[in-house]
Amino acid sequence: MTAHDEAAGPAVPPAPESAARVFGAALPAAEQYVARLASDGVVRGLIGPREVSRLWERHVLNSAAVAEAVPDGARVVDVGSGAGLPGIPLGLARPDVELTLVEPMSRRVEFLDQTVAALDRPGGRPWRVVRGRAEERSVVSAVGPVDVVTARAVAPLPRLVGWCRGLMRPGTQLVALVGARALEELPGMLPQLAAAGMRDVHPRAVGAELGDAATTVVVMTRGAR
Repeated sequence: MTAHDEAAGPAVPPAPESAARVFGAALPAAEQYVARLASDGVVRGLIGPREVSRLWERHVLNSAAVAEAVPDGARVVDVGSGAGLPGIPLGLARPDVELTLVEPMSRRVEFLDQTVAALDRPGGRPWRVVRGRAEERSVVSAVGPVDVVTARAVAPLPRLVGWCRGLMRPGTQLVALVGARALEELPGMLPQLAAAGMRDVHPRAVGAELGDAATTVVVMTRGAR
């Protein structure tokens, strides 16, 4: 690598064949998003430089796989969105959903605002960015009624549910991208989750056709009060 290459930063990885199947007409927008993550996302500290080479499989397609667990036409809020994961890939893969990205940190909100404005999306329902924490009344009011709450490695599940309770009406689903350790600990969390009003808590494999990008989410539903 030359000095010029180092100054330019890591090369943007090309889209794998599976990305065309996942994003369809939104593939150019997904490529724009990956390019922003690989450049501005790294500069702002939202993505580590070592993650650039695996942005598609580990981050973007992995996040888009969540779409399998989201009902048609859902109003989705992505809490602790950070660099827009999983919300932006989900929204690109599913133009039928209405997407709100919630993030408390100003530099991340700035990145999300600029990214949402810059992406050349082919139609689809509105996207919004809301600054704040999921548990704040002002955020709950700004977001309004939702059908699905998504999150990616934001907090242990009982804590995440506590933060998101104000966003979840009876029947609202929480779809959480979690790591292997959280899946192992899930049985022990069930009493806490039930006490918090969550029902039908279960892991669900998604993205089986995506190879290394396949993952597992934990899905649960807010019960009646």
